[in-house]
Amino acid sequence: MDASTSGTSEIAGGSLLLGDRLILSDSPVFFIAEVGQNHQGDIKIAEQLIDAAKNAGADCVKFQKTNLKEKFTKKALSRPYENRNSWGKTYGEHKQYLEFSDVEFKQLQEYAKNKNIMFTASAMDIKSLQFLLDINVPFVKIGSGDANNIPLLLQAAKSEVPLVISTGMQALTSVEKIHSIVKRYNAKNFALLHCVSSYPTPLEDINLSIIKLYQQTFPNNIIGYSGHELGIDVSVAATVMGAKIIERHITLDKSQKGTDHSCSLLPEEFFLMVQNVKKLQIAIGIPQKVCMQSELICWFKLGKTLVAAKNLTEGQIIKADDLKIKIADPKGIDPIYYESILGKTLKTKVKQDQAILHTYIDFEA
Repeated sequence: MDASTSGTSEIAGGSLLLGDRLILSDSPVFFIAEVGQNHQGDIKIAEQLIDAAKNAGADCVKFQKTNLKEKFTKKALSRPYENRNSWGKTYGEHKQYLEFSDVEFKQLQEYAKNKNIMFTASAMDIKSLQFLLDINVPFVKIGSGDANNIPLLLQAAKSEVPLVISTGMQALTSVEKIHSIVKRYNAKNFALLHCVSSYPTPLEDINLSIIKLYQQTFPNNIIGYSGHELGIDVSVAATVMGAKIIERHITLDKSQKGTDHSCSLLPEEFFLMVQNVKKLQIAIGIPQKVCMQSELICWFKLGKTLVAAKNLTEGQIIKADDLKIKIADPKGIDPIYYESILGKTLKTKVKQDQAILHTYIDFEA
């Protein structure tokens, strides 16, 4: 029984519908430009980042939505937080400065809609999740910090909204538990992203092999990569490993205040990453080995064929010393069939150095 006849059948390699984009194992890579809090609490900068994401080729621009009282304890919010990245004297003041109001969030959603780029956010708590559901985002992101937040996962899964879940700071046993919980309510309508939550991530810690491990462990889910490394090379390589979603932070200035800017991509870097992945996907092709159309010129020029080593007579049984392999015009039998014509009978005489054609051989005798 196939997927067209059973509602419970699953597509090999997974499938995920994000807005109007159906992601399959052989689909183009889906790019998420993560703004996070690189907007500096300024809605105009946020709009500029939406423009930058669109122009760089991102399929989706993503923000973060947090209800501070739901995410942090009073003590955590009141602790001193005065450093070069701080926007307030306490951590609560700092975080509040970087949070957009619900009205501003809807304004950004509308701005993205007018720019024809998908808009969503990470839900950092259950109240924020409900807000995102209320404004009908096409999917919800669950960040690594909430990957093991079971009540949030349950609420998100039960909503049946598509989910993209990062898995930084988690062991495989935890990821299997996360998968099991979400699948219980959301079938297969979610993706898992390999992620390492260090900023920037050292090369030796990236471990792109996890992408293959996830594909083997969760064969019916789309697997992606959320990167925090410097540069674009690793993210491009992740697509070779099979990542179908790539998420990277985007910034307008890496020297700006904030811990994410240094490992974010400038718009031109994000654009180059997208273009490199698109070229790479063309180059990866499909696992079907044939002589390519572009090789025919070389084949006509250099491709070898079976020729007569000497004058051969009609009815002669072909032996090894009757054949040579040379470049000839016209082409004859491909040398790959050399052994299969030994012992066969010639149906016609063949002059020395003449190509041997299939029609010259009695394959039935």
